[in-house]
Amino acid sequence: MSLGGSALHTSMLRRAATIVAIGATTVTLGTPGALAQAPGDPTSRAYAQIAALQKLKKSLTPAERKLDSRLVVELRERAGKAAVGARTGVTVTAKSTTEVEIRADRVDDRLLDRLRATGAGIRHPSAATGTVLVEAPLAALTTIAAWSDVTGVSLKHGLTTGRQTDPAAPPVAYTKEAKAARIETALRAPAIAAASQGAVVSEGDRTHAADTARARHKVTGTGVKVCALSDGVDSLAASQASGDLPADLDVLPGQEGSGDEGTAMLEILHDLVPNAKLGFATAFTNEVSFAENIRALRFDAGCDIIVDDVVYYHESPFQDGLPAQAVNAVTADGAYYFSSAGNEGNTLGDTSGNWEGDFADSGRGVQKFAGDAHDFDPGTGVQEFNPLSPGSRNRVVTLWWADALESSANDYDLYLLDASGNVTSFSQDVQDGDDDPFEILATANTTGQRLAVVKYAGADRYLQLSAFRGRFVNSADGLTGFSTPGVLRGHSAAEQAFAVAATPAHDPLPFALETGDPPNPAGPYPDVHTRADLPEPFTSDGPRRMFYAADGTPYTPGNFTATGGVVREKPQITAADGVATTLADFAPFFGTSAAAPHAAAIAALALSGNPGLSNAEIRAALTETALDLTPAGYDNRTGHGVIRADRLLRYTGATPQPLISAGAPVIGDAILEPGEQTTVTLPVTNVGDGTATGVTVVVETDDARAVVTPRSRSYGTIAAGATKSRDYTLRLAAGYPVGRPVTLRVRATFAGTLSPTTSTAVVPTGRPSATVRDFAYTGPAVPIPDNDPTGATATVEVSGVGYASALTFSVDGAECTAAAGATTVGVDHTFVGDLIGTLTAPDGRSATLFSRSGGGGNNLCQAVFDDAAATPFSAAVTANEPYTGVWRPDQPLSSLRLSPADGTWRFQVADRAGSDRGSIRAFSLHIAGFQAP
Repeated sequence: MSLGGSALHTSMLRRAATIVAIGATTVTLGTPGALAQAPGDPTSRAYAQIAALQKLKKSLTPAERKLDSRLVVELRERAGKAAVGARTGVTVTAKSTTEVEIRADRVDDRLLDRLRATGAGIRHPSAATGTVLVEAPLAALTTIAAWSDVTGVSLKHGLTTGRQTDPAAPPVAYTKEAKAARIETALRAPAIAAASQGAVVSEGDRTHAADTARARHKVTGTGVKVCALSDGVDSLAASQASGDLPADLDVLPGQEGSGDEGTAMLEILHDLVPNAKLGFATAFTNEVSFAENIRALRFDAGCDIIVDDVVYYHESPFQDGLPAQAVNAVTADGAYYFSSAGNEGNTLGDTSGNWEGDFADSGRGVQKFAGDAHDFDPGTGVQEFNPLSPGSRNRVVTLWWADALESSANDYDLYLLDASGNVTSFSQDVQDGDDDPFEILATANTTGQRLAVVKYAGADRYLQLSAFRGRFVNSADGLTGFSTPGVLRGHSAAEQAFAVAATPAHDPLPFALETGDPPNPAGPYPDVHTRADLPEPFTSDGPRRMFYAADGTPYTPGNFTATGGVVREKPQITAADGVATTLADFAPFFGTSAAAPHAAAIAALALSGNPGLSNAEIRAALTETALDLTPAGYDNRTGHGVIRADRLLRYTGATPQPLISAGAPVIGDAILEPGEQTTVTLPVTNVGDGTATGVTVVVETDDARAVVTPRSRSYGTIAAGATKSRDYTLRLAAGYPVGRPVTLRVRATFAGTLSPTTSTAVVPTGRPSATVRDFAYTGPAVPIPDNDPTGATATVEVSGVGYASALTFSVDGAECTAAAGATTVGVDHTFVGDLIGTLTAPDGRSATLFSRSGGGGNNLCQAVFDDAAATPFSAAVTANEPYTGVWRPDQPLSSLRLSPADGTWRFQVADRAGSDRGSIRAFSLHIAGFQAP
């Protein structure tokens, strides 16, 4: 990051000359604005093309001004109304659709219905943020933009993770077919009896001395829940079968994602904190969904520590956007947040593709095009182009300037040129007061590329130009590559987030980032990290200069230059990468994506050994005990240095903590009716690391007509891993509702910071009826919209049952077949693995029946979902098509029997992947009630 506009990398020479060689033509620079150029030289060619693009920009209709500039050009070129000769970068499907983010005054059913009417598929609506991710026909975009309540239409915002892969390797395409194949392979793998850490242990467990810290302090992650966000957990079942992940891992419903970077991160967490609870949600749907999942992991799933490894290109470097605001919310609530610093390079290692500083008017462009080209040269020379390295092919480039989000009236544009001066790509959106200060494009698969920034209109601002995993270097034709520190941005730069840099644990990165790079460093394994370790060459550097608070309030009103704003030190710490996992694609796992979960797990060890540590205390402990890496002192590449678990736990005073967990109650009387009493035996287990003393359990009910005595019982002392049971009496009043289950509220207290723990248990009552009543859906087929989270819903009315003693659900059908478009099956769909099926009771409780399971097979027919079934539907594979027989649902149907069954039941089926369609046709509820006493 440029502090004061002068922190240029020392190897990037300041230019004082007034002669610039561009291509084969030498241009003598005269007074600003007076260009003495040979006819047809590259600079003139570039200016002419920019002028043509800006002419198009001036001609935009009101609707087109709301569209991403690349969409405008794509549409005009397809209509034969423009021929700019530059790539738009718009991805168009065979059906002539593309994914776009729509901003609107209000996102509600009316807007969604209007969008569907244009042929758009809803991918992720968010009423809270006023955005909708849709896949829309290109031909409909101008119509949508013309709606008065729509304020903007942009291409879908992409992202990158902190995983470091070989730049020369072809990209991996994650298709739903490949995902289904990976899951089915995992389901066929035999279970392996393994140690608590599993079959493969990260070398980072040793190099961070987490293994010796656990043994010395007897701390294993007890009482802490650590959750990850990344792409997906396709191989979750295989990792659980091998013991490399726990069986009770908590994945947010419908948020399992695709890919296995998430699985790899979770394996690292489990290796270092084997007794911690784990959770996951995908970060990949879009920026809005990512922010929502951050909040859900904390406020719904109860995660204490959250770690991710992504950055969206649309995350502002100058203001906390949606993901950063979510990080702020969860850290304010007491959670700890870790994020990969990113793999975008750093100036200390000559790997940076970042430039930031104040806009400098080059004087070029007068009488050539509107506005002025930016001068990258901080000296007396003038250079409008910043040249990219030969390895900067197919890289994403973003331009930001210091305006608040959705408030920019200063209009800057971004252009990519080849060595001959041809504009090969561009981004020139309109910023007229309610827009983001943002432009984005992708480089071509060629060499000799360079970037130009033009201020089209408005005030001078502080800029950031970043080529993600690219580099600014001196070019063969005489241009100087100018780079500055500070590529780290977005939610990892949130004030209370820990941005994590990387250092190798074992073998060096087995490939060069670019031709001619020095050898990559190796790690200390089987020894521990020391101050002699070297950082990975790719880690993104800081610091981060912020100009606006999350709500858009400027920190230094009126000063949006290199002397304004506030500076955040980033990254803070360094952790291991290049480690083993069970996953073939992540063996080894390199990048800050691997470093971040190591850091999160070590913090979890500290929190497990000393519950109640505040965010500030964890922050101080991590930075105080970190081993300083070169250069001496805090630096913007490795922060305070590499962390070690043994040093951290010694500093925080970790001790083994007890943790009491109540088990399922055992009922003495199989049938408990109104006016009767029974014995309830309640076991509790110390699942913690230390001995629990003074254990007392209080049991209460949710209904005054059900009384437990005694209310409180002492369990005494319980050793780690041991279980004790005590008996209680449960009496029902004569007027207790027939069949109403009793919910027991259990509160266990004991000596320790993790006390008390609370849980609930359900005790059935009543004499079940042998009569099962069927309630079938009799309405028309309900189409399931393709790749739309709102899904399709059909309802069934239930009456005359009261409380249910038994409940099963069936997807029916007169004749079962796997044929596409079959009308005789209960749910026809050509890729059942796309679907999430949910059953909702009249009281609003819901249970997931199936969630993206079944592989690529077709159709559900005569499939019964029963809690007593031996086989879960999550084990279904393509060969089971059409899916028939008896299956155990993903979530128990018993959870829907806590209130009377009478009322409206809803069956929702949502298709969460593209290209396949189907309908809800026939299903039934099968419910038994209770006998009158």
